[in-house]
Amino acid sequence: MEGRLPVLPAHGNRGAEGPRGQAAKGLGIVAGAITHDRASAAEGRRGGPLIVTEDADLLDDLLRLCAAAGARPEVHHGVPERGGWETAPLVLVGDDAAPRVRGAARRRGVVLVGRDQDDSGVWRRAVEIGADHVLLLPDGEQWLVDRIADVAEGVGPPALTVGVIGGRGGAGSSTLACALAVTSARQGRRTLLVDADPLGGGLDVLLGGEGAEGLRWPDFAGSRGRVGGGALEESLPELHALRVLSWDRGDCVTVPPEAVRAVLAAARRRGGAVVVDLPRRVDEGVAEALAQIDLGLLVVPAELRAVAAARRVASAVGMVLRDLRVAVRGPYAPGLDDREVARLLGLPLAGEVPVEAGLPATQERGDPPGGDGRGPLARFCSAFWQRAALAGGGV
Repeated sequence: MEGRLPVLPAHGNRGAEGPRGQAAKGLGIVAGAITHDRASAAEGRRGGPLIVTEDADLLDDLLRLCAAAGARPEVHHGVPERGGWETAPLVLVGDDAAPRVRGAARRRGVVLVGRDQDDSGVWRRAVEIGADHVLLLPDGEQWLVDRIADVAEGVGPPALTVGVIGGRGGAGSSTLACALAVTSARQGRRTLLVDADPLGGGLDVLLGGEGAEGLRWPDFAGSRGRVGGGALEESLPELHALRVLSWDRGDCVTVPPEAVRAVLAAARRRGGAVVVDLPRRVDEGVAEALAQIDLGLLVVPAELRAVAAARRVASAVGMVLRDLRVAVRGPYAPGLDDREVARLLGLPLAGEVPVEAGLPATQERGDPPGGDGRGPLARFCSAFWQRAALAGGGV
């Protein structure tokens, strides 16, 4: 059975040894951010900021913040003689150096950095050098880390983030989430699949990669502030041309909501597509995930009991997620079709998820859902991403 899909609107460390423990040593938490120990390794990384100062203590602080953001700066005592001032993505001018850069060409992205909270003259000096911002340390450290990381990573349009949730147990939401992610990666997008259901058994298992090296959710439980997008991507297992953030087989079944927020924000900054497999309950961590999702798909089998269960799920999820749509899965109970299910739930119809014979046997062989690109499920997912792109979804 083929699915119908309307056009979508524009979307608005643990220290354990072993492969994962060793991988975690390549990530450092500095000033609330996870960074990779090779700043140039992240794909698409741009040049670092230009620092202009002779204040040794201020320079130490700025170098520390650049390291936290995963950026390698260029340091000068004044305006560089051979370029640099005009081409650097961000210029950090120490308050001591303001007189030495007063005659430099005006440009955007200049930040005057000082320490004296009581010095009202800093604002006058900022105007004289054409600075966009005045930053006083230590209060502004997190803002500056975020700004440096943005220019180092070359921030562009955020990823289209799609959440998939089952209307009842066994609805097939994990299968659909994996198929959407596999299809997105096959079409050439940077894709990250996030397993937000710690009791679901692990999406890495569903993709046949439970033994793949890389970090899992418990390794990010201590994350706060900003997580480096490039470092996150490099640290995760790569399966079927996409990155997967799943759970391990340990006892940890929760991570703090602050960690969920930081990790998903990092994933979105990399662009492309992020697919999140959601549990049917809404706790603080799930609420953080829902807040970063552009479009939710509620997978509902076409039976009255499933519709009744899905109504309760939709009520809870809808308090956080604005754009929730129903994806109906057959076979159909008497008197039901996809439009009737959507009407009963009071939700827009996202499409009809096709029934694919032989899918369980395919997954038992370790082949991912939608992996061959030819079955009904793969065609449904291809149509989904095509319409999302046509609607300006940023994928």
